Amino acid sequence: MSKSKLIFSLTKIITPVTSMKLSTCNLEYIITEKVGEKQNVGLVKLNRPKALNALCDGLVTELTEAVSAYDADDSIGAIVVTGSERAFAAGADIKEMLDKTYSTNLKTGLLKQWDNLSKCKKPVIAAVNGFALGGGCELAMMCDIIYAGEKAKFGQPEIAIGTIPGAGGTQRMIRSCGKSFAMEVCLSGNQISAQEALTRGLVSKVFPPEKLVDEAIKLAEKISEHSPLIVALCKESVNYAYESSLSQGLQFEKNLFYGTFATDDRKEGMTAFIEKRKPNFSNN
Repeated sequence: MSKSKLIFSLTKIITPVTSMKLSTCNLEYIITEKVGEKQNVGLVKLNRPKALNALCDGLVTELTEAVSAYDADDSIGAIVVTGSERAFAAGADIKEMLDKTYSTNLKTGLLKQWDNLSKCKKPVIAAVNGFALGGGCELAMMCDIIYAGEKAKFGQPEIAIGTIPGAGGTQRMIRSCGKSFAMEVCLSGNQISAQEALTRGLVSKVFPPEKLVDEAIKLAEKISEHSPLIVALCKESVNYAYESSLSQGLQFEKNLFYGTFATDDRKEGMTAFIEKRKPNFSNN
């Protein structure tokens, strides 16, 4: 990785995002609030219960705008996305898709808006209870960390309605679970239990349903204790592993590691460690 690319990567994270505020007055499909002891966690709850949180265009628009707003909010260190105990999201809205054509999909960029979720610089944690099927499973996999309730069900059932996953299901699952298992899930349409998802590496932890969101918030609070700047660099480095060979990834990591020595927060973190005190990070 060249020096110019490293500087660009650091600048991309250091440069302040234009402030945007989420208006909670007109939200129809989600509920947002700041949570945690220090109110430094952004919580987004999908709230379309009659449709099991099916991901219609309106819901996805509100979700991406909420995540973008929290990403631009300096008081927020991490974001939690969740649904209800019955359903995280049962899939995309099939009624909206029914009459679409190949040409209209190309012209309008069907599902393109979903890509905005993966552009968030701050860590996003999916707290999955109930069904996470089709687009719901893909939404969870767009997040950086997945916590699941004991009764959660994952799957890519698109094959049963004559299509295939279109928001990352065939691409992200193989990177978490390997080719054979991803093929089985995508070609059969079978659902995956929370315990199997844990065994396969799709989720990182499983909790009783009533404790799930609190545990996700605890993790978000822990992440938020650290330097937001360094957290963003670390997230970028881990994500780069998806797009690179091992040698390229190791060089990318090394360059970002060297780059942290240009930050005030690296100096403060190491100084605090030596002085046996809690660091006071400035996000610089």
